[in-house]
Amino acid sequence: MRTVTATAAAVTTTLLGAGAAAVALGRYAADAALRPEPGRPLPGGRRLSVHSAAEDRVELTRSLLSLRPGVYGLTAPGLHAAVGEVLPGAGHGPDTVVRRLLAVTHGRLAPGTRVTLTPQVYAGDPRSALGLDHADVDVPGELGALPAWFVPAIRDTWVITVHGLGATREHPMAVMPLLHRHRLPVLALAYRGDLGAPASPDGLGHLGESEWRDLDAAIRYALRYGARRVILHGWSTGATMALHALERSALADRISGLVLDSPVLDRHATLRGLAAARRTPAAVLPLAVRSAESRAGLRADRRPPGADPAALRVPVLIFHGPDDTLAPWEPSRRLAAARPDLVTLHTVPEAGHGAMWNADPAGYEETLRRFLTPLM
Repeated sequence: MRTVTATAAAVTTTLLGAGAAAVALGRYAADAALRPEPGRPLPGGRRLSVHSAAEDRVELTRSLLSLRPGVYGLTAPGLHAAVGEVLPGAGHGPDTVVRRLLAVTHGRLAPGTRVTLTPQVYAGDPRSALGLDHADVDVPGELGALPAWFVPAIRDTWVITVHGLGATREHPMAVMPLLHRHRLPVLALAYRGDLGAPASPDGLGHLGESEWRDLDAAIRYALRYGARRVILHGWSTGATMALHALERSALADRISGLVLDSPVLDRHATLRGLAAARRTPAAVLPLAVRSAESRAGLRADRRPPGADPAALRVPVLIFHGPDDTLAPWEPSRRLAAARPDLVTLHTVPEAGHGAMWNADPAGYEETLRRFLTPLM
């Protein structure tokens, strides 16, 4: 009897220890999923090796990632470059692919360098990267001054751009030339957790749940300095912030339209994807997601933005596609189907999260131009 009791106690202790370890691992994975790392590529993307580089081309490891159509950034510590389309006729080995090299912003593409393919094509600021005059401004936010770039133009409808996961305010520079050609002023915002901006009080990101208040501050700034109306253009969690602003801001009546690129509309799926990409064991993923939702204050009784299609009251353009593994596009499809009077969904195949422009710049910009024209 004593042996049975001792064995049962040992088993119970082992199970309790395993449970505590699982909870601790779940909490660790939750922190990893929520810890903002602006400018660092999202986890899960395979790194590529540079095999060779010339003045106008670069040879990379062959993979589904390096074969994606479009325009992308290549990053590594101390390195940023921009690459264009795959060059099918260029000489390469069976395990490599050659892409057009558009620019090397800084650093050197030396053979053997391990690089990450990212949607962030431009580095620097609007003047150095695009030749666009701009002013460095501070937007008063609830946590302190929020740095932003203001690219002036003559219209009184401003576009406020908001980056998302794994990016900085450099990411929205991809659409600035189009907006500037149509004489739309642009305010590109850095928000809590970004370089130069105040940190979130708990050091964690909240998938837009608290960050949207910084966007609200940017709306106030725009209206104070000459805007009559604003259009919010957000990527990833920046798109989620735009939806929050439309639903919660006291200034929502001054928002004339939303452009949502890869919007995070299913936070549970996105948190699971972030945790899984950081190699969280499958058995621990449910704990990690629950812990992340709790730590980020994502309450189960609060409906996520976009959950109520009836709440939409301005035109909305969504760029999304089936290859986004971090923010599934099904919620975007449902939202567009529920409000065809206001929501336009532009499907972009073969595009990763936040990379809808990258996969098809010309198609993206023409769709965006048509959407913006009646709102200018």
